[in-house]
Amino acid sequence: MAEQHKNPFKELEASLKEVPPHMKKKVMNDIAAAKLIMDMASLFSTNLGSALRKLFRTMGDN
Repeated sequence: MAEQHKNPFKELEASLKEVPPHMKKKVMNDIAAAKLIMDMASLFSTNLGSALRKLFRTMGDN
């Protein structure tokens, strides 16, 4: 006799429901804000070393 096992992933798929539009909008706005913060942090942290090197190089040339 073959035992039948329940597939938990199929049970999860069956329980999916549509999210209210206002909740979708809030989540997308939160994601956009987090992405903006990450991009700004990356911009400043990546270029900070280069900017400091250029600053000290120009100060040493005077």
